Order: sequence, then C-alpha cells, then structure tokens
Amino acid sequence: MEPAEELEREIVTLRERLSRLTRASLRINETLEFETVLQGVLDSARALTDSRYGVMTLLDEAGRIQDFLASGMTPEQTWQLWELPDAMRFHEALSQTQQPLRVRDFLGHLRSLGLPEFRQLLPVDSVLSFLAAPVRHQGECVGHIFLAGKAGGREFPPEDEETLVMFTAQAALVISNARRYREEQRARTNLETLIDTSPVGVVVFDAKTGTPVSLNREARRIVDDLRMPDQSLEQLLEVVTFRRADGREFSLEEFSMSQLLSFGETVRAEEIVLQVPDGRRVSALVNATPTRSDDGGMESFVVTLQDLKPLEDLERLRSEFLAMVSHEMRIPLAAIKGSAATVLSDTPGRSAAEMIQFFRIIDQQADQMSGLINDLLDVARIKTGTLQINPEPAAVTSLVELARDAFLGESGRSDIHIELAPSLPPVMADRRRIVQVLGNLLSNASRHSLETTPIRVTAVRDGLHVAVCVAVAVCVAVAVCVAVAVCVADQGAGVSAERLPHLFRKFARFDSEDRAGDDAGSGWGLAICRGIVEAHGGRIWAESEGVGLGTRVTFTIPIADEAGIVIRPGSAETADSGRQKGKQRTPILVVDDDPLTLRNVRDALSTAGYLPFVTGNPDEVPRLMKEHSSRLIVLDLALPGTDGVAVMTDIVGVADVPVIFLSAYGHEDAIARAFDAGADDYIVKPFSPTELAARIRAALRKRTAREQTVPDEPFVLGDLTIDYAGRKVTVAGRPVRLTNIEYRLLVELSVNAGRTVTYEDLLQRVWGKWDSDDTRTLRTAVKNIRRKLSDNAKNPTYIFNQPGDGYQMGMTE
Repeated sequence: MEPAEELEREIVTLRERLSRLTRASLRINETLEFETVLQGVLDSARALTDSRYGVMTLLDEAGRIQDFLASGMTPEQTWQLWELPDAMRFHEALSQTQQPLRVRDFLGHLRSLGLPEFRQLLPVDSVLSFLAAPVRHQGECVGHIFLAGKAGGREFPPEDEETLVMFTAQAALVISNARRYREEQRARTNLETLIDTSPVGVVVFDAKTGTPVSLNREARRIVDDLRMPDQSLEQLLEVVTFRRADGREFSLEEFSMSQLLSFGETVRAEEIVLQVPDGRRVSALVNATPTRSDDGGMESFVVTLQDLKPLEDLERLRSEFLAMVSHEMRIPLAAIKGSAATVLSDTPGRSAAEMIQFFRIIDQQADQMSGLINDLLDVARIKTGTLQINPEPAAVTSLVELARDAFLGESGRSDIHIELAPSLPPVMADRRRIVQVLGNLLSNASRHSLETTPIRVTAVRDGLHVAVCVAVAVCVAVAVCVAVAVCVADQGAGVSAERLPHLFRKFARFDSEDRAGDDAGSGWGLAICRGIVEAHGGRIWAESEGVGLGTRVTFTIPIADEAGIVIRPGSAETADSGRQKGKQRTPILVVDDDPLTLRNVRDALSTAGYLPFVTGNPDEVPRLMKEHSSRLIVLDLALPGTDGVAVMTDIVGVADVPVIFLSAYGHEDAIARAFDAGADDYIVKPFSPTELAARIRAALRKRTAREQTVPDEPFVLGDLTIDYAGRKVTVAGRPVRLTNIEYRLLVELSVNAGRTVTYEDLLQRVWGKWDSDDTRTLRTAVKNIRRKLSDNAKNPTYIFNQPGDGYQMGMTE
C-alpha cells in the first residue's frame, strides 16, 4: 500500500474515532440527572470500545467506593458482583489502578493478583480481554471505568485505550457537574421539605405586585381557618383586618399589599391578630423580612407566622389545671376543717360514736389529699426522669388480686370474674406501682361502662406469649414471651381516632361526648401510668374502634423466672440477678481518662453485681468491646485526643449497645448533643453510685424490651426489607446504610406499621426524651431516612406524615 493511501486511511480512521467520541460526549451532556449521566457514560464507553461488559465505580472523598454501576450484565449478575463475599476486595484491588490498564487475559490477571475470577458471573469460552482507566477531575481520581470482553473475542488495541482515556477526561467533568447538580437538587429538596413541614407558617410575597408567591403547609392551614370554602387567597387578603401589638388596625381596603410591602419594614416576633368580617380570628407571632437584590431593591418579602392557638390552649389547660387542683384540694380541706371545727366546738351532749365518725372523716380526707399530692409529685418525677421503681419477681395472679381487692373496696362493684390460667410466669415489677397502674385502668373501665356490665379478668397462656387483659366486659389476659401484656378493655364510651395519640399526654381531657382521658378527669392518670410502665422498660398504648365502641389500653412488663432473672439469652441482669451466685454477670465497659473516676465507677458497678472493664484509652474500646462482649458503655464526654460523641459513633457502628455518658459537663447544649447523637442517658459528675446503677438497669431493661418487641421475621414493604436479626436494611436488594438513631427510628415505625406513632412517643422511645416539644431532631432523622430509602415525602411509599400527630409506616401486604 502506498504511503499516501496508508496516511489517508489513518486519517479516515482517526476522523471516525473523533466523530464517535464527539457523539458520545454530546450524549452524556444531554442531561444532568446523575443516574442517567452515569449510565450514559458507561454505555458510551462500551460502545466506543466494542466491549461486552462494563463496570464503573465512583469514589468518595476518603477514596472508598461510593457508587457502583454495571452494563452488559443481568440484574442478578450485577447484584452478585457487588454482594459476593470477596466482591469488596475485588473492587478495592481494581480501584487502586492509577494509570490505564490493558491486559489480554483478564481472568489470568485476577489470578496473578490473588483475586477471585468470578467465572460463574462472566461465562466465557475463550480468553477475556480487559481495559481500565481512572476517571480524573482536577488531578484527583474520582472513579474508574472497567471494560471486559472485546467483541469477537479480540484483544483491546492501543487505539481503544487512547479513546477510553480521552473519553474519561470528558466524562469526569460531566460526572462532576451531574454530582454537583444532584447535591444542589438534594439541598433544594431538603430546604423545601424543611420549610413545607415546618410548624411555622411561611409566606413569600412578590415585593412589586404584593401577590403571594408561595405558602408552606402550615401557612395554608392558617389561611384555611380564615377563608370561606370558595374564597381565594387574594380575596381573603382584601377583607382581612390586621391588628398589631400596639393596637393599630389596618386592612387592605385602605392600603394595597404592594403599598404595605413598599415600606420594607422588618418585623421581629410581634403578636398580630388576623380577623375576617364574620368574627373568625387567628393570633400569630409574626416575623417579616424583605429580601433585596444586589442593587438594594426589594425583590420579595418573607413572612413567618406561628399560630399562637397551641400556646393559648396550653395556657388554658394550665389555668384549668390550677383551678381543678384548687377545687380538689378544697373538698378534703373543707371536710377536714368542718370536722375539726365540730370536734373543737363545746357543743354539749355529743356522743363518743359521733366524735369517732368526725375523726374518721378527717383521716379519710387527709388520705385523699395525700393521694392527690403524691400524684402531683409522680407527674413531676416522671417529667424529670427521677421516678424510682424497685422491680422484683412477682406473680401476675397476686398483682391482679391486689388491684382487684383495692378496686372493689373503693368502687363497691362486685361483678368481677377472674379466670387466670395456671403456671403463669412471674414478672419483674414494682408491686405497688403496677397495682397502681392496674387500679387506674380498672377504674377507667368501670367509670366508662355501665354498672350492669361485668368486669372479667382472665389470664391465658398462648405458646410463648402471655397477655393480661381487663375488659368490660373488661378482661385481663396474661401470656409469656419476654413480657406480659396487660390489656384493659371496655365496651363503653370509646375514643375517637384523632384523640387516641394524645390519650397519654398530661392533662389530656376530652369533650363530654368522648371518653375522659384519665381515671378522675384530672388529666394526669394515664400520664402517670405511662411513666410507671416505661420506667419498668415496658410500653403502653390505646386502641379504639371509635366513639361508643369501647377502648383497649395495653401495657407490657418484662417477665422473670423463679430466681428473678429475665428469661432471654444474653439479656440484661437485674440488680438482684447480678448478685446471684453462679450467675454470669453483665459485662460493662467504662471509658474515662480520670483514674479516680474509673476506680469509683468500677467499685459501684461491682457492688451492683456487674462485671466492669475500665480503660482510659479510647483507642482500646474496639478491642475491649470484642473481647468482653460488653452489654453497655459508660463513656466520658471529654477524652484525650478525641470526643466522646465520636467514640460513641464508632461504637454503634459495630455493636448495638446502650451508651451512658458520665461527664462533668452539665450544660444543656452538651447534654442535647449527646442525646441527639444516640446516647441512652447522661449523668453529670459528681454521681451517686446508687443512681448510676439504677440508670444502668433502666437502660439495659429498655434495650432488652426493645429487642423483645422486634419480630423474628423480616419486615417487607414493597422493595424495602428490614432484616431485624441481621440488622440490615435493603431497598430492591441495595444495602442502605443508616446511623444507629436512624435504624432505631425505622424499626420503631416498622413494628408499629399501620399505626400512627406520635412525635412524643418517638422522642421518648428512640431518643429517651420525656415530654419534649422539640421535634426538629426527629424531623431531620426522618428526612435522612427518606432520602436514603428514596422515599418521596410528597408521595411517600414507606413513611407517611400525620400532620400534628406523628409518623406512620405503611402496612405490609
């Protein structure tokens, strides 16, 4: 062939390569959707080199594989290539490639590196050629493209290597732009979700026209409370009157919205009343801020409105509560005062029997007042987390009988039928407190049912589950798994669905057509029940089919064998069981850089019956955790060279154990930071050995109770699978990495699938926050879970928001 012809042929070949490369570059630039870009890059790389298989990996900032994509393989082959035992070692070894790599025999190359061949995934009859190139952006390796199997069984020529290198240089910029676009979209979505789900109303106005540009969900709710069904927002603004904190009133009939906004006034936390002509009104705490362009002109006006009705309702409840307490106190005080005055008077002729009767009245009314004060103290102790219980093995029969006898003595009802199956397991219970709970629930069942309706107390053992149920018919059924479930059910007034989630809140009182929320209408009875049950490591909830259809209230208590030890392999020991001779003690790891603290904690734990292991070096924590299988960690917040929260994060990454902080830092920010990171408890130094032991027992009980409520079978909802036993979460086979808090929150929602779990319950069960009104941490965790599950908040598949109440996981089929 003549040199000129050969040169012309090379030029034609080069032009064709450049043309294919140009077309491929144009294809991958057609969109910024990250997944589409990645797939386009990999498919184009295969097309440019006529390769049979393609794999692309992207690295994170630490150099670890973050994204994985395959082309030319079946979904099953792709999944196995990522999930097989040696797959990660395979990918990490190939990802060390810093220069282009072209080999004739790929499987032989794998053998030379000591890697698995994966021949079952890539069946070939002949030698499999291989081509790889790093993807570099601004001098940094951000990923790799791997190609195998040249069409026709041929070897990849140098021209293919050159083409791939040129293509990866262009693809790197496209991938970087797509990744940045994805991050911006996520940030925008997160911000929009945060604003839309905010409990504060947000309205954005166009500064020039005065028209509302956007409203979040809370703002629309406030507006809907004011406008008529067929009234638009613009029409509402024309008739609404604004009354400011200084008493000034104005309406848009006098000034247009654009005129008002033109003043550019910034409003800070001012209480403003919005009222419409028919008298309906909303009081809101308003903030208003103009947003300005670069030249200083106003572009928009952002107004936030916090509905003050919840605060007004709370203030009303507090006023009613104080009035109720005053009334309840006056009744026994009046009886005591009257009886005492009568006894002290010098009226002649009064018999000894009459005097005894007056003294009996004084004694009874003093007991009633004492009970009222004790209830108030219990509410305060529950809120501060200082409610003390002393659990010990107790027979369910004796607890039910004690509650029944006390109930019969007070109520006068006699139609109670008890049917308890033999050989019921003992429970770990503070007898006085559990009898108090049963008494409250029995009184509720009696109060909200007809006297002619019998109260049945039955106990049945059903395999590994015992349920205790009091019903009206009130039945109490008892069964064994790792807890006893006590259900108090009646056929009385019932509770509407919207009020069920609020039944256990303090001072929850309902209208006359609905069931009262507590045993005496004071609003604290069920709140106290909840505090007592959760202090035992149990749970309590209510169910009702609706008004007039009865109510079922259920609570659980951990069970024990005859020696007083919880029946579960590896479960937490009680204070008594820790001292049992011959019984294995619970190992606890203590991490603190203060030798004196280590010695004091070790002595306190040893005295309480635990097996402490102590260290002042946080680097030894993983080894000690593995060697001693620690069931709980006591951790200092300030450690040499690191931070206690960071150590806890590393711990929960390898073991799901409770963590209690023991620190000299008592500032609320430090405590909040520890709880937000997933701590189970926080103790401020100096500490009481008795309190430390009690808090450890409570943390172990709660963790055991949580494990006991988790089913053995995985939870499956569509593509989502939660493997409780393996502590794994996958979506369509893809593993989902969750933090400890996120996993615990997802489990809590899944075990209650189909039922709304209130914000209050989630904060208590997952974060250990009692009576907290700050849901920001919870909302952030739910947002992160949704993002990782690819669950659209606006059209969810898995987690549904119940505005004002909580969250609900969808029901499995």
